Amino acid sequence: MLKKLRKKKTAKKVWIILAILIVPAFVLWGSGSLIRSKEAPASAGKIFGRTISLLEFQDALAAVKTTVIMQFGEENLPEVGKYLNLEQQAWERLILLHEAKKRKISASDKEVVELIESYPFFQRAGKFDSQLYYRLLQYPFHTQPRIFEEQTRENLMISKLYRQVTEDIKLSEEELKNEYRKFNEEISLNYIASNPADFAKGIQPSEEELKDYFSKNSLNFKQPLSYNLEYIAFDSEDKLKEATLRLNKKEGLERIAKDLGAAVKETGLFGQTDAVPGIGWSPEILALVSKLRIGQYSPPLKADKFYYVLRLKEKKEAYIPEFEKIKDKVTQSYIKDKSEELAKAKIEDCLKKLKELQARNPKSVDFIKAAAEFGLKSDSTGMFKYGSYIEGIGASDIFWMKAQELKPDEFSSCLSAPGAFYIIKLKSRTPIDEKKFESEKAEFNKKISGEKQQEFFAKFTEELKRKAQ
Repeated sequence: MLKKLRKKKTAKKVWIILAILIVPAFVLWGSGSLIRSKEAPASAGKIFGRTISLLEFQDALAAVKTTVIMQFGEENLPEVGKYLNLEQQAWERLILLHEAKKRKISASDKEVVELIESYPFFQRAGKFDSQLYYRLLQYPFHTQPRIFEEQTRENLMISKLYRQVTEDIKLSEEELKNEYRKFNEEISLNYIASNPADFAKGIQPSEEELKDYFSKNSLNFKQPLSYNLEYIAFDSEDKLKEATLRLNKKEGLERIAKDLGAAVKETGLFGQTDAVPGIGWSPEILALVSKLRIGQYSPPLKADKFYYVLRLKEKKEAYIPEFEKIKDKVTQSYIKDKSEELAKAKIEDCLKKLKELQARNPKSVDFIKAAAEFGLKSDSTGMFKYGSYIEGIGASDIFWMKAQELKPDEFSSCLSAPGAFYIIKLKSRTPIDEKKFESEKAEFNKKISGEKQQEFFAKFTEELKRKAQ
């Protein structure tokens, strides 16, 4: 393989699909990885009913790590790693490769050579350099040429799967223009707002009202299944290995911690969806702790920059607290719900009045006067685009989209947005420049189509993951 690689001339730049398939998903999960002991199970899990060996999973994990280094550089991995879940990506890689093989997708040696040669970090003076290739594989990739080449072959298979799945995702002329309008058309609005916070001040529930509210909404106050962990954190893997060895010999946690210059800490109770107190957000720990029995140790674990030994000290089943213990929380929830109810009712009354005025004379509807009659705020916005921020309101998307449906002098139905309820009316519009649209259409189509394809493939991948379980 490398003999071919050395003889090949520089290939054209190719699309590195893993930058799309893997890297953007990293921010959705936390970081961490298991350090498996000799007593680890022979398999990592199953997909589509097939057992995945630990070796196969570790190969996939190594491939994902290689991709991360290619995208971010090894020196940035500790910082970027706070947002990564490499194990999750390794499972996705295995699932996508399973689907690619099912569709009989493959990659030739020639394609592998051309892709490797195209990577700029393996080039010197615009040409592939075999010595540089060997040196970079040794460091920072920490892998062997044969392994890197097989990872590249798999990357190509995933890339081909992506193209096969998304090749029919195209936008019509109308859809393309609507998307272009989102990014370029500016509008301004007149609006009426009903803010629940304005109604909250006057709400003073009685004890009886609170108890009745708690009785009808008790499930909303249910406390989730929670855990309390004892743990030791180490700054080196060597200390972790020694601690694990001594735990296997049934030595006490306190003694081990003292001898290794550490301390046994306790998290206190935390829920399944909470950050782990003292450690931080770790999906790996949350997944592990749910499988432990009280008094049982987890496998050795690395999360962020530290190595951990964990023991489940306490497990508390989900429960509904007594009313008196959470009375303040019940009161806050009651006021929140009641104020939203009052705010919505008030703006709906205002909307009814506006419709009556519109039926008589559409051009005589006075937003300011109608709002004042019901004690509501009225104002107008400056010019804004889809996806922007409206001062005093927030995200613009729902307002921009609704405004596209409105005719001149027409007002909207009641819109619910974070923090308030609104009625809007189009004030002014700056339409797109048709000539500019025509000149930018091809490039814009390429950009938006790519985004639509990525969205479609993400849904496709989620469906595969569901079937793989």
